[in-house]
Amino acid sequence: MLDFSGETFTDDEAVILGQYFTNLDSPVFGLINLPEVVKGALFARYSRSPKSVRRLFLDEFYTQPELGVDHVADHIGGQGARAKAEGLYQRVFSEYGDDSVAQLGGAHLACEQASNVLTKILERGRLASYLEQSTRYIFYDERLGDRYRYMTPPEVAQGDLADTYVETMEWLFRTYTDVVARLVAYYETLYPKSPDDSNFVWKSTIRAKACDDARGLLPASSLSNVGIFASGQAYEALLMRMRAHPLAEARAYSDLMLMELRKMIPAFMKRVDVPDRGGAWSAYFAAIASDLDQRAEALPAATERPEVTLVEFDPDAETKIAAAVLYRYASLPDDQILDHVRGLATDDRAALFAAGVGNRTNRRHKPGRGFERADYRFDILCDYGIFRDLQRHRMLSLDWQRLTTHHGFVTPESIADVGASELWAQAMERTDHLYESVVTAHGKDAAQYVVPFAYKIRFFLQMNAREAFHLLELRTGPGGHPDYRRVCQKMHTLIRDEAGHSLVADAMEFVDYNDYALARLEGERRADARRAAAGIAAPASE
Repeated sequence: MLDFSGETFTDDEAVILGQYFTNLDSPVFGLINLPEVVKGALFARYSRSPKSVRRLFLDEFYTQPELGVDHVADHIGGQGARAKAEGLYQRVFSEYGDDSVAQLGGAHLACEQASNVLTKILERGRLASYLEQSTRYIFYDERLGDRYRYMTPPEVAQGDLADTYVETMEWLFRTYTDVVARLVAYYETLYPKSPDDSNFVWKSTIRAKACDDARGLLPASSLSNVGIFASGQAYEALLMRMRAHPLAEARAYSDLMLMELRKMIPAFMKRVDVPDRGGAWSAYFAAIASDLDQRAEALPAATERPEVTLVEFDPDAETKIAAAVLYRYASLPDDQILDHVRGLATDDRAALFAAGVGNRTNRRHKPGRGFERADYRFDILCDYGIFRDLQRHRMLSLDWQRLTTHHGFVTPESIADVGASELWAQAMERTDHLYESVVTAHGKDAAQYVVPFAYKIRFFLQMNAREAFHLLELRTGPGGHPDYRRVCQKMHTLIRDEAGHSLVADAMEFVDYNDYALARLEGERRADARRAAAGIAAPASE
C-alpha cells in the first residue's frame, strides 16, 4: 500500500471541492464540471505553485470574481462564467507565456460531409484522436438530398466543367450501386450462412467483403464523417495549415471549425487568424508549398517500381538494437555499450536480442524502446483505398503525393466473377478523362476529387523497428483488408530478406501470411459472442 500525506479540508471546503473533483482523499483524482479553459488555467498556475491543485483551486480560483467559478455549479458551462474564465485564462497565459498551456484543454469536434480528400488533411496531425466513417461497413448507394454522397469542389462548381463533373459522379455512384449489389449476391452464394452464425453476423461479414471490393469505384469526392478530439494546441496547428491549403474546401472548412471551436475553447483559438501570428504562419506554409511545387516540376519521369520498396535501412541495426535494449539497465555510456555488444560472439548477441524481445504471447506484447534504435523507410505505390487505411498510423513518419490517375489502377478478381470488368474499366477511363480536363482547367489539387479509390497513390512510411511490430502485426491480422495485408506482408519480407534483419523479422511472430476467405467473419463472431454474454441485442442492419 502506498503511503502518502493526505490533505485536510473543512466541511465547507469539502462541499465546494466535491462539485469539481472526483475525490478528496487520494493523490489521484479527476477534474469535473469545469470549462476546459478553467482546467487549462488551473494547471498552468499549478506548474508554478507549491500548493496541491485542490488547495490552489480553493485559494486562488474559486473565489476570484473574474472567474465566476462559484456560479458554475448552478449554470454548468454558462456563458457568463465561461466569459469570466476566458479572462482569467488570458491573464495566466500572458503571465507565463507558455504555449504548452494550450495542451491542457481540448474539445470534441464532429466534422461531417467532408470529402475523402479533406479527411486526409484533417487527420494529418499526430497529436489528436480521430474516428472516420468506414467505407467497409457502409453502402454508398443512397442519396444525401438530391444527389449521391459526394461533394463538388468550389473550384469546379464555379467553372465550365461543373455539369460534366456532376454527371460523371452521378454515373459513378450508380455504377457502384450496381456493382456492390452484384457482389453481395455473389458472396452470399459463395459463402452461405452457417447454422452457427446469426443472420446479423453473416450479413455484416458479406457486406464488408462486398464493400472491400466495390470501394475502388468510390471517388475521392465521396463524403465522410470524422470525429476529432484534440488539444487547443493541436487544433491551432491544424487550422493554420488548413488556412494555407490550396484547396478551397480545406480553407472553408477551417473557418467552420474555428467558429465552433471558439464556442468551446475560444481562448486557445485566439492566435489562429491574428495577422502577425496565425496569418504569418499560414503564409509561411503556403510559400514553402508553392516553391517546392514549382521545383518538383523539374523532376524526371518515374521508373518502373514494385508495389513496395525498402529504400533505406541500417545494415548494423540488429547489433544496435541489442545494445539499446541494455541501455536502461546499465550504467555505461551508449557508445561503450555498443562497442561491448559488437565484441560479443554471434550467438551471444542473438541471445541478448532475444532477451530484449522476451516471451511474447500475443501481438500486444511489444518490446521496449531499444527497438526504436533502427529505422526502415518504405516507398509504396498502391491503391488509394489501402493508403487511407495505412495513413491512420500517424505516429510514423508518413507523407504522400497528390492523388492522380497516372499510376494506373487495380481491379479486384471478384469484379470479373460478377461480370463487371468492362464496367470497371469504363469507370476508370471516364474518370481519367475528367481528371485531365480538371487539371487543365483548375489544377492538380482540385483534380484529385474525381479520382476513384482504385487508382494508385505514392507515399512513404518511415518507422523504427518497434513501430514496425505494431503496424505489421496489426495490419496482417485475419480481419484486415486483403490489400493492405499484402502490402504489410511485403514490408515484413523486405525487412527479413533485403535488409537481412532476420532477428527483427522473426521476432514479429504475429505477422500473419495466411489467406482468409471472409476476413471479418471471426471478428463478427467474437463481437456477437460479447453482445450475447452482455445480454445486448445485435444492432439493426444498416
